[in-house]
Amino acid sequence: MLASPWVHADGLEALSQFMKQARSGQAQFTQVVTSPAKTGQPPRVKTSSGNFEFQRPGKFRFDYRKPFVQTLVADGQTLWLHDLDLNQVTARPQAQVLGATPAALLTAASDLDALKADFQFKSEPDKDGLQWVRATPKKPEGQIQSVLVGLRSTEKGVALSVLDVQDSLGQRSVLTFSAFELNPTLAAQTFVFRAPAGVDVIRP
Repeated sequence: MLASPWVHADGLEALSQFMKQARSGQAQFTQVVTSPAKTGQPPRVKTSSGNFEFQRPGKFRFDYRKPFVQTLVADGQTLWLHDLDLNQVTARPQAQVLGATPAALLTAASDLDALKADFQFKSEPDKDGLQWVRATPKKPEGQIQSVLVGLRSTEKGVALSVLDVQDSLGQRSVLTFSAFELNPTLAAQTFVFRAPAGVDVIRP
């Protein structure tokens, strides 16, 4: 069995390889959001899970299954958020909301050089069997303070394992991906969103 040529890559090399290789992907995910502790109270922690799919350029889908059903779809033009409990859909122009976000790391650009307009990158030490790279937005006034990306080398290529996002308000969101499949063939309908009948559509 041949070892992956990227086993000894540092985080930056691994991310560069992932950007070149991964035209599409799908995985299961768990998201843990930790809010800053208030005086005399422990931090609030919320855990959710579901399925994730993406296709370059600019398309992705998060299907949240637990504890609440939500669907987040970027179709290349519009970012749609469907909240089943609220019976509500929010639609925002994708270009306005995705510039310096973690989703842009995955879906918007075709290579690492294209991302360097918005992010600074730095390799971090290997940990937990993963290669790590830290991405820091060049515009400090945005919501995202830093993104730590964890990547795993496999026989098929570099797979995404962790996105650890720290925002400017002190909230931390850790997305852990499992059963990551590199370059699956995804149906075109995957990234088409149609608001269900009777649902309020809000365009902020």
